[in-house]
Amino acid sequence: MIRRDYDLPETLPLFVLPGAVLLPRTRLPLDIFEPRYLQMVEDTLRTPHRLIGMIQPLDESGEVLAQVGSAGRIVGFSEQEDGRYLISLGQVSRYRLTGAEQGFQPYPTGHVDWAGFDGDHADAEDDPGLDRSAFLDLMRRYMDANDLSTDWEAAEDADTELLVNSLAMALPLEVQDKQALLETGTLAQRRELLEGLLEYELRHGENEEVMQ
Repeated sequence: MIRRDYDLPETLPLFVLPGAVLLPRTRLPLDIFEPRYLQMVEDTLRTPHRLIGMIQPLDESGEVLAQVGSAGRIVGFSEQEDGRYLISLGQVSRYRLTGAEQGFQPYPTGHVDWAGFDGDHADAEDDPGLDRSAFLDLMRRYMDANDLSTDWEAAEDADTELLVNSLAMALPLEVQDKQALLETGTLAQRRELLEGLLEYELRHGENEEVMQ
């Protein structure tokens, strides 16, 4: 968890990126190369909070934004020889987007409400109902079906919250599914939703094979 010695701001620079969500007590590595987001990083590093608001677009134009996003503090930063920035965002809190505007900056700015996400500032959650063996078996079947790989030894040793949240962030799910996972209230709800999504994907894939 990122410890704060600053007040949460009323506005955030918005990084609009489909498929990228930042869940409680996780970190998100980003490769920044678009000029508008390079400017965003430079501007953000000058602020006391160093926060960027990750938000998903809900349409192809990128103009319709999700109502809930997640703010991350720049906790790692390196400049590459080709001008790219490699940064790491440490999750601070989810937020509700109350408005967005395009001002003088090349990137959008969001007006945000932090209420309702107090759990993001607490210690890690547990999920007593997790059947770890069954959960990992489901992950293996999903990854095998989609030609994906992971460090299974690390997965088996990871604490429950890190395991569930990291998989929810990393797996190639649809934008609306990622958004639903972001908006879940508890870790147990997120794990149950993730299991349901993966089981549906596996059944859908099996049905397509039968029809061919």
